[in-house]
Amino acid sequence: MTKAEVRAFIEALATHNPAPETELSFGDPFTLLVAVVLSAQATDISVNRATATLFKVAPTPKAMIALGVDGVASHIRSIGLWQTKAKNVVQLSRELEEKHGGQVPPDREALEALPGVGRKTANVVLNVAFGQATMAVDTHIFRLGNRTGLAPGKTPREVEDGLLKRLPRERLRDSHHWLILHGRYVCKARRPECWRCVAATWCRYGDKQTEPSQTELQAT
Repeated sequence: MTKAEVRAFIEALATHNPAPETELSFGDPFTLLVAVVLSAQATDISVNRATATLFKVAPTPKAMIALGVDGVASHIRSIGLWQTKAKNVVQLSRELEEKHGGQVPPDREALEALPGVGRKTANVVLNVAFGQATMAVDTHIFRLGNRTGLAPGKTPREVEDGLLKRLPRERLRDSHHWLILHGRYVCKARRPECWRCVAATWCRYGDKQTEPSQTELQAT
């Protein structure tokens, strides 16, 4: 896409959803950080179910440390990689207390030094909790960057860098949410629902899908 097409694509998503938000449930930067760490290879819905009880008993780093690995694990067994995630959540809580006064640092390097926190997680926290114009490239955004022509790349970092360069600066923070939600509900992996796409005019995807007929729906 040209930069003009990129802007038009994003403006179409903005018009359709003017106030996008993360679908993870959280109350502050700490609970957001934990929720994002837990969301790796898990759906937001499954994470929200787990944290509904976890955050009632451990809404702070100190409470999470007191709960312990086994205690955290008892709340998150329904999500993938729960054993490792339980250890990471308790250890990152400990490091927040020991190194950051119990506060989540608004700094990429400090965030990425925490157990279980990589670049994508740090980007989400910086964007949602601290209002920074970051782009967390998950599987949805990676797919959109390549499929639509917004920012093709062979790796998540290449797509991230491309989006940071090409998206309108004033739309960058919200674009993180627009693209994730668009990939989750419209531009799906197996069959993009192009007939519902408000930005299809500018999309470079060469195999745009039409709405399935009743016969096709019944066959599936």
